[in-house]
Amino acid sequence: MNMYLECLLLNYSSASSTSSSCRLREHFSLNGMYQKGDVILGGLFEVHYFTVFPELSFTSEPQQLYCEGFGFQQAQTMAFAVDEINRNPDLLPNIKLGYQLYDNCLKLGVSFRAAMSLASGTQEEFPLDESCSGSPPVLGIVGDPGSTHSIKDDNTIGNVLLLFQNPTLSEKHHYATCSCLSDRGKYPSFFRTIPSDSFQVRAMIQILRRLGWTWVGLVFSDDDYGFHAARSFHSSLAESGGCVAYSQVLPKDNRPTELQRIVGEIKSSSARVVVVFSNEAYLLPLVDEVVVQNVKGLQWIASEAWSSSSVFHTPRLMPYLGGTLGITIRRGEIPGLRDFLLSIRPDDQPDNNHGNNMVKQFWEAVFGCRLEPPAGWVEAGGDVCTGQEDLRDVETSYGDVSELRPEYNVYKAVYALAHALHDLLQCVPGRGPFSGNRCASLQRLEHWQLVHYLERVNFTTGFGDRVSFDDNGDALAIYDIMNWAWLQDGSVQVENVGVIDESAPAGQELTLDEDRIFWNFESKKPPRSVCSESCPPGTRVARKKGEPVCCFDCISCAEGEVSNTTEDFWSSPERDLCIPKGVEFLSYQESLGISLMTASLLGALICAVVLGIFTRYRNTPVVKANNSELSFLLLLSLKLCFLCSLLFIGRPRLWTCQLRHAAFGISFVLCVSCILVKTMVVLAVFRTSKPGGNASLKWFGAGQQRGTVLVLTSFQAAICTAWLVSASPTPHKNMRYHIDKIVYECVVGSVAGFGALLGYIGILAFLSFLLAFLARNLPDNFNEAKFITFSMLIFCAVWISFVPAYISSPGKYADAVEIFAILASSFGLLVALFGPKCYIILLRPERNTKKALMGRPTTKR
Repeated sequence: MNMYLECLLLNYSSASSTSSSCRLREHFSLNGMYQKGDVILGGLFEVHYFTVFPELSFTSEPQQLYCEGFGFQQAQTMAFAVDEINRNPDLLPNIKLGYQLYDNCLKLGVSFRAAMSLASGTQEEFPLDESCSGSPPVLGIVGDPGSTHSIKDDNTIGNVLLLFQNPTLSEKHHYATCSCLSDRGKYPSFFRTIPSDSFQVRAMIQILRRLGWTWVGLVFSDDDYGFHAARSFHSSLAESGGCVAYSQVLPKDNRPTELQRIVGEIKSSSARVVVVFSNEAYLLPLVDEVVVQNVKGLQWIASEAWSSSSVFHTPRLMPYLGGTLGITIRRGEIPGLRDFLLSIRPDDQPDNNHGNNMVKQFWEAVFGCRLEPPAGWVEAGGDVCTGQEDLRDVETSYGDVSELRPEYNVYKAVYALAHALHDLLQCVPGRGPFSGNRCASLQRLEHWQLVHYLERVNFTTGFGDRVSFDDNGDALAIYDIMNWAWLQDGSVQVENVGVIDESAPAGQELTLDEDRIFWNFESKKPPRSVCSESCPPGTRVARKKGEPVCCFDCISCAEGEVSNTTEDFWSSPERDLCIPKGVEFLSYQESLGISLMTASLLGALICAVVLGIFTRYRNTPVVKANNSELSFLLLLSLKLCFLCSLLFIGRPRLWTCQLRHAAFGISFVLCVSCILVKTMVVLAVFRTSKPGGNASLKWFGAGQQRGTVLVLTSFQAAICTAWLVSASPTPHKNMRYHIDKIVYECVVGSVAGFGALLGYIGILAFLSFLLAFLARNLPDNFNEAKFITFSMLIFCAVWISFVPAYISSPGKYADAVEIFAILASSFGLLVALFGPKCYIILLRPERNTKKALMGRPTTKR
């Protein structure tokens, strides 16, 4: 059952250029209800449930069909909403809404005729103005009950209206759920106050996942509603890890053989859960066959089209359908509706000129009398209606407003149109939303202008529900979850056991009170519905060829494998338990880590001792030679180099991974920069001894030396910063080296960043070595260039051998190799640069004089 609201705006063309009016060619015989107004809204509703077709002779014009059966609440809900809006001074002031409602008799042909009557109007003649356009008969249609009807109305009526030139159509459905109607390419002006089936399918999937049902059967009706819902359900269930055991289409003609075949498959399947997308008309014959074959022990999941239907609540069917869980559209409350429904009188309605016979037909059906009895009616014992009968004296479902679901959607649809019109009329000239800041005019309203305001509708009903539409014209998805409880006295109670709200935060959409659910099983617990049970410990899943992924065999696990897939565990020798995998990283507790840590701390201690010696003898020539400030800075950088190796020991963390390489890179660049500057100073000093060489020394004063070191180090700091920001090193659990161990390591993140860091150090080291090598033979008793050459030779040798060793070393040994390279190069620099100086200071103090340092060495002949 599926109703919509359509906004139809038509431009009428005259039959000829000289014609001043449009004439209606013919009237359809339709049941309707009419109220005058400044703006007319149309409506198509299920009022009569059965259609009687005349015999077709194909030799004369067929007679009009007529309808039987009655259901009047939805049509009257629209009338009530219009009346309530007209009495509201804050909504559409000075505008009176009217309506033209028609009965579609639950047939597409009747619905099509009614929609055409609403589009063309019922007046015999329409006057045209100078622009050959007249005001539309109705501004909107609140709609047809069925997704298929809605789709056919959109396609068929839309194409027919093209014959009138420049037709426009805007729709708003209040009970049309087919997800196909969300296609804005086909239905650009389609809106609805009920969520589409795509939301309903997602809601069902959440219930299945919550209750652990991964193996389900699917039955759906042979119409657009069923096919689109089934297609969406198949894909959504597969994405959630579930499987469809069987998928059956309910026959339209209710063929007994086909129904027997479907029930036979349901009976033979191992799936204990059956999901049904259908209305009660298609489903009832199948349920009758279920009773005939006595198929019990099933959990039925009902779509919104039949979850609230009372035709199944009978003592004959409830032993099979008890415990059904269903998705239903949101129940609402409409204050004042019941009094309005019970207060109608046939005398209050105008004559039948506009098809205004619906109330009279309803009155006669309820009270079993005739308002205008035909000849012979009284003589045959028929009753005559007075029109003063009281609806409160008759027990019917008409006055029951306890379960307002489709009626509530009708109510919201009418109000959505009213709010859109209200916003349209509030437009200030010169500040409109359309080109040139124009406002829309009610007298010359284009369909896209009304659509513009419908897309922006946002209001809250008196029941507290917010009404707005997404980009596809769909309303906010809120469903009630209903459970059919079969009580001991044989009665049926439909309980609300949960809510699904798509607007809730992620992961909190489903609220389900499982303790209140009635389970129609001996255990009074939810059934198990899986194709294959989870594999026991010591076995693993083996897919069955040609079977769904939910169906599998269980075979023994291979070595190291267990039935769950967690990567942090390993199998026991018996392969029936998960035991934690071994963890490997360079630890402070193991001998290798202790040795490297000891060497690192020893190097830092030696640097501190040398620094103390240099501080004690800071005024001696050996310390003052070649810029003592650089020597102190070099010692400090070497101490940092020793200490940064400690960051490579211990379990990798994010901060240690990020800091270890940055500290290593900056410390070594600071160290090598000091050596490079010292080498340049040595060359500059000896150049001053030559004629004209004094000018070069002014470029290597103390300030220039400090600035050069700072600039060279800043480049490395910039490289580290760019590396950490773009692709920072991170801790990583590596399971490729050992199948039974987890190796914790730091991945560099960006190989280019790591390469740039090492490359920059290498460039500075090579320059230092080159300059020192060129200055190695300069005359001096204490030529520091020789020691710099030797130290840089050690440094380059260590780091050249480091690259292949680092690449080929797995896991913690890669960290050990890098620590060894740091310590080896640091000790080489410390011993080569400061060993000779400490030897002179401590053991040969007689050589710690300026004369000894500046004297030329003697040459033996």
